[in-house]
Amino acid sequence: MNKILFLPLFQMPSGHHHAADAIIDGLKSRSEEIECKKIDFLSDISPFLEKSVASFYLKWIKASPKTYNLAYQRFSYTNEPDKKPYLWYERLFLNKMEQLIIREKPTLIICTHGFPSYFVSRLKMKHKINIPVINIYTDFFINDIWGKEGIDYHVVPNLRIKKQLEKNDRVSPERIICSGIPVHEVFTEKIKISPLENKENYSILVAGGSSGLGNMSELLEEVRSSNADFKILCGNNGELYEQIVNLNHEKITPVPYLSSKQAMNKLYEECDAIVTKPGGITISEALKKHLPIFIHSSLPGQEKINEEFLAKEGLVFLLNKENSYIDQMMNVLEDPILLRDYLRKVENYNQQLESSIQVVYSIVEKIILEGQRSYVIAHSLKQHRFPFLKRMTSKYNH
Repeated sequence: MNKILFLPLFQMPSGHHHAADAIIDGLKSRSEEIECKKIDFLSDISPFLEKSVASFYLKWIKASPKTYNLAYQRFSYTNEPDKKPYLWYERLFLNKMEQLIIREKPTLIICTHGFPSYFVSRLKMKHKINIPVINIYTDFFINDIWGKEGIDYHVVPNLRIKKQLEKNDRVSPERIICSGIPVHEVFTEKIKISPLENKENYSILVAGGSSGLGNMSELLEEVRSSNADFKILCGNNGELYEQIVNLNHEKITPVPYLSSKQAMNKLYEECDAIVTKPGGITISEALKKHLPIFIHSSLPGQEKINEEFLAKEGLVFLLNKENSYIDQMMNVLEDPILLRDYLRKVENYNQQLESSIQVVYSIVEKIILEGQRSYVIAHSLKQHRFPFLKRMTSKYNH
């Protein structure tokens, strides 16, 4: 049995976990000979550490978004890609990562967050492990934390990142797969034959993230006076859910956290547009469904950078807080020329991408096959009494 170790970060639902889950489900549907295991590195070290760091992260973003954004730009997304101010990370965590890998004995490692990727990369460059590694990026950019040296394959979100890795990090093109941010295969494409012309009533999905982050009070106030139907994804935000229930408005329906991908896909199918934050997974799902995307707010750091890329590519519409949200959305949805141009950009973006699940499975097949060949050769040489080879292959022989 070949074992794949997935390394996201934190226990809370996030794009890193959704991407890992999408790949895991896709691999399981294709082969019964693959064991997939997902481990949060921080929780593996200490559940208390994981809860403390996650709580601090969420509180910091809410309490002081400006300082978080400044810190992110200063330490995680700089114009100095070769600068690695993470030596103290290594002293604290590198040995822990090595112990985890030795304990789990994976055939392949897949990182969906930059933090574990950094340590796996360092271990490979120090020749402490020789296991193949895949980075799967879950934003529309790559921050400085991600490990790149020693990484065997890079599954990237767009062509710009592919060119960046080739130029700045000297990654060979055959090791970069431009497949977009992985979304679950249950999210089938929804192609509109024509723009939403002469539609009397629109159905609009409003998403605030898995934790219900984002101040939507102003948006909700406007929604109450609109003729459109709104479904509000509340995530884990019970307070927001109760607030909408108490509105008792026939045009506004609160939706609690959905763990079912099928249920989420059905919501996408029923809606004409989505209002959301620029999180990598939600945006990628909406792009696959060919939905007009309106950005009502963004968290500092990652989402702000995502927003800049998406707006530049014409893949989202930014809602201006100074004007009516509803009017801005209707101006797009009721303009067939503008809508056709938008859908053309979405289609061009989607056509640049390969099927991420199938691509990863092809890589997995290749790595397993190469591993089997190496084992046969090593076993044959050991039979001819080359003891040094036995020592070299014993530690990480799978």
